[in-house]
Amino acid sequence: MRTPKTPKSGPVLIELDDTQTISPADAPPVPEVAAVDATGAAMQGAISFAGRKRSRLARWFWSLLMAIMGFVLSVAAYDFVTGLIARQPVLGYAALGLVAAFILVLLVIALKEWVAFARLRRVDTLHHTAEAAMMHNDLTEARGVVDKLKQLYRGRDDTRWGLDRLAEREADAFDVDALFAVTERELLAPLDAAAIKEVEAAARQVAMVTAIVPIALADVVTALTANIRMIRRIAEIYGGRSGVLGGWRLTRAVMAHLVATGAVAVGDDMIGSLAGGGMLSKLSRRFGEGVVNGALTARVGVAALEVCRPLPFGPKKRPSVSGIVKRALTGLFGS
Repeated sequence: MRTPKTPKSGPVLIELDDTQTISPADAPPVPEVAAVDATGAAMQGAISFAGRKRSRLARWFWSLLMAIMGFVLSVAAYDFVTGLIARQPVLGYAALGLVAAFILVLLVIALKEWVAFARLRRVDTLHHTAEAAMMHNDLTEARGVVDKLKQLYRGRDDTRWGLDRLAEREADAFDVDALFAVTERELLAPLDAAAIKEVEAAARQVAMVTAIVPIALADVVTALTANIRMIRRIAEIYGGRSGVLGGWRLTRAVMAHLVATGAVAVGDDMIGSLAGGGMLSKLSRRFGEGVVNGALTARVGVAALEVCRPLPFGPKKRPSVSGIVKRALTGLFGS
């Protein structure tokens, strides 16, 4: 029996009618990645929280609540100590000593807070006096401001050389603008540089945490704490050492100023360009938010410079927000 022949293996051609040749040039273009709509939500939330104005009713509520709690705790501690002395004199007097030590620590803390408020008020008074001297073009008043500045910075190692240079050159100034220009150049320039470095570090930290940490509230908490720390450090650099309450009050003043002037809007000038700038910010919303939050932190820092500085900035001497952001974020998210 003969086996049937099998066809040879090879390519099979299938003819199609009305075929059209498709070229790669005819393929639809790849859609471009839309720019990320970054709004700086973390910084917006932090500024709104710190800068909102408390109502009088809320102030009364918290004041009365703290007074009642203090009264209740004081009576409870008194009853506890006196009852313990009646039952166990040794333990009672030991508890009395602990309570006395605690009260002493509270008094020391209160004294430090009062001194911090006094220093902040002193720097603020110098700032307003300098503005009045510039407005009235009063050289005598301006020299009084410079003398108080020298008293404020006397005894600090980082201002010793500047004080000596200022003492040599202030006699050559015969008008308010020249006197304040010499003071800024010889005395305040190193302090300005140190304060700007603090702003750059805070902007870099906020931008990095926003871009890397995926937790929703982490960027808000980081933005708030970084800005509070930055404002306190700027106040300390310019001589207005702030305690806990003083630092919080100063932070509220800076944030309230920003909210009142509308300087936290994302859509204006440099912030608007940064919201969609850079390839990484177009590819990732987190990177875009990081860039904008860093820029808003720099803007808060510049406002803190203006508030904490004992002399107002002269014309064209105000630090540039775009320059600070460029130095702070260069290399962090690419060029």
